[in-house]
Amino acid sequence: MSVKRISVGELGTNCYLYRDDATGRCAVIDPGDFDERLRAAIEAYGCDQFDYILLTHCHFDHVAGVKEVKELTGAKIAIFHSDAPGLRDMFVNLSAPFTGRGEAYPKPDVELIDRQKIKVGETEFTVMHTPGHTVGSCCFITGRLLFSGDTLFRRSAGRTDFPGGSLTQLRASLQKLAALEGDYQVYPGHDDVTTLAFERMYNMYL
Repeated sequence: MSVKRISVGELGTNCYLYRDDATGRCAVIDPGDFDERLRAAIEAYGCDQFDYILLTHCHFDHVAGVKEVKELTGAKIAIFHSDAPGLRDMFVNLSAPFTGRGEAYPKPDVELIDRQKIKVGETEFTVMHTPGHTVGSCCFITGRLLFSGDTLFRRSAGRTDFPGGSLTQLRASLQKLAALEGDYQVYPGHDDVTTLAFERMYNMYL
């Protein structure tokens, strides 16, 4: 497998390209914006097919590039079912209050549920529902890799003061992550890559 991180948009969102090396099939995770740099990265990534655009939640800074990435790759848009309506709601997805220009993003092709398995080539991702930042925030787990969106950051955690946020739910979600067996490479929605072992030791929210 191969993971490439590209920082996109004004908020420095981590967009990830994932490739299943056995099949050459790929996924894009959280395309928070679209520019020529991301286009070039996608075109140079060496993929036979992009299967999915996996969205950890519906906020604009994680989904604003969805339309262009779908047009470029033909990949299916997948988001947790309870965040799917937020793609079309400019206040829930925060595009109106943050940018001053409300956006309705494309409807998903797949609405995910907790513990669902989704395959990219021979790679199987498990969907873990981790509400708190939004009602439908989720993480994508494969092997020892954890794509945590805005649920877990290096030595921090997601905000809960946006529509659908809940501190109580976020704390419970973080405990679910902390309870995973063994260590994981954590790919968060912002800032640096970390490990779950490091976060268990140094993250006050865990």
